[in-house]
Amino acid sequence: MFYIYILYSPSSDIYYVGSTDNVERRLEEHNYLSENSFTSKHRPWRLKVAFEVGHSRTAALKIEKHIKRQKNRKYIEDIIERNSIDRLIARFSSVG
Repeated sequence: MFYIYILYSPSSDIYYVGSTDNVERRLEEHNYLSENSFTSKHRPWRLKVAFEVGHSRTAALKIEKHIKRQKNRKYIEDIIERNSIDRLIARFSSVG
């Protein structure tokens, strides 16, 4: 199963969007393992929300890319507030 997750860095006041097959492991990697990466510079990260998107890694990556391409904090905050990406899942899961 693949997931889209949104992290928040209180120290930098920024969000990070990613996809993974294991949210807990990925959060730990962002907070502790990666040494020279974007997320290592903004620790600590808190998980705001995670959405199950299905068995397609391709669909998860397309949804992640779509959200990141918006470059819009309000868009991400709306997703968190709605606690749903059902429309994006439907849109990108049906694309081949």
